[in-house]
Amino acid sequence: MIRFDGVRVEYEGHVALEGLGLTIDEGEFFTLLGPSGCGKTTALRALAGFVEPTAGRIEIDGRDVTRVPSEKRGVGMVFQSYALFPSMSVRENIAFGLRVRRRPGGERRELVDRVAEQVGLAQGQLERGVAELSGGQQQRVAIARALVLEPRILLLDEPLSNLDAKLRVQLRGELQRLQRELGVTTVYVTHDQEEALALSDRVAVLSDGRVEQVGTPVDIYERSASPFVCDFIGEATRLSDPQLAALGLASDGEAWVRPEHVALAADGVPAVVRATAYRGASTLLELEVAGAPLLAESSSRAAVGLRLDDETRVAIDEAALLRYERSS
Repeated sequence: MIRFDGVRVEYEGHVALEGLGLTIDEGEFFTLLGPSGCGKTTALRALAGFVEPTAGRIEIDGRDVTRVPSEKRGVGMVFQSYALFPSMSVRENIAFGLRVRRRPGGERRELVDRVAEQVGLAQGQLERGVAELSGGQQQRVAIARALVLEPRILLLDEPLSNLDAKLRVQLRGELQRLQRELGVTTVYVTHDQEEALALSDRVAVLSDGRVEQVGTPVDIYERSASPFVCDFIGEATRLSDPQLAALGLASDGEAWVRPEHVALAADGVPAVVRATAYRGASTLLELEVAGAPLLAESSSRAAVGLRLDDETRVAIDEAALLRYERSS
């Protein structure tokens, strides 16, 4: 449904996107993930029509929209700041686009009432000023304002980043439910790896304006295509050659391991605890093995009892390693 074909975006000599190639399917929840400055928001704004590529093309349903005005692309966008009008009521904010399109008053009211219910806004909140609402409620208003125009594509630019951790988890579940119910194709931008893995059908990991990997959350995490993706997604340790030798593992290029694949084992190699982080269901341990750091995550009671400078033993299954060609 959406296709980026060799899209390049350059600002005053700075290349924000370089030859971006992506295909996003109809009805898909697709996430652009990466660190600040990687080009993910630029890609979203190019799709929305707010940024014009310097090369390449963008297609929606096979139609070249590279230079088509934003309002003629059938997209709705939710900004990181929400961009609500503080002098208007919630209802007026949601209905703003409908007024611009000169939809009749009765139709506007009906559409606003329907979309407000979909996003979890109570009728009593619609007549209040947006400044009276919490951050989570304002986010719902911003999403409702985009959805009320019935776009085929919903674009979300870090919509949860201004919320506290517990509310982010709650609202991302509601976002996922809403997207499934409406079936709207959704392109989501975030730097939060956990958020991307939890929400998405597929994820594109970007670095320096280029795509490092596209795949399902499982692909991205368990079969990371490059050291960058492995290091950026979740937690991982690059094993040194002395560590590989001590653990009895082959020294074949770069070897990385996720903390959950480092097991506390009585018959393993010696390790010293350098830091601990209790996470409730598990404990993250920063260990020293063969003179280098190694992260381990364990749900065992033995891990809970470990303290700074304690000695333990660990083992790693060779099959759990992520291996790459050794970088120069």
